[in-house]
Amino acid sequence: MNTINPTSSIPNHLAWSIIATVLATCLCCPLGLVGIVAIVFSSKVNSLLAQGDIEGARRASNNAKIWCWVATGLAILGLIINAIYFATVGSAGYMEMLQQYQ
Repeated sequence: MNTINPTSSIPNHLAWSIIATVLATCLCCPLGLVGIVAIVFSSKVNSLLAQGDIEGARRASNNAKIWCWVATGLAILGLIINAIYFATVGSAGYMEMLQQYQ
């Protein structure tokens, strides 16, 4: 008889949380660092599973997913704002803005 391991179906979303955090921080602003919350919840999933706390792992996974969506939304918002700014100001003005942030 095959039994289904409930721990194998709980994703930790760690890769998504890292990518979303980096993109949101680069494209949007320091607000993109809210993705660190997603990274924290993502890292909790495996440790909770190792302790046998399956319900806690599910909660951590769901929280990680929510914060991944927040960071992804910020990254998309930043991309749209940058595209609009680039389209209206042009490449010279955009490069000046980037140099001011350095």
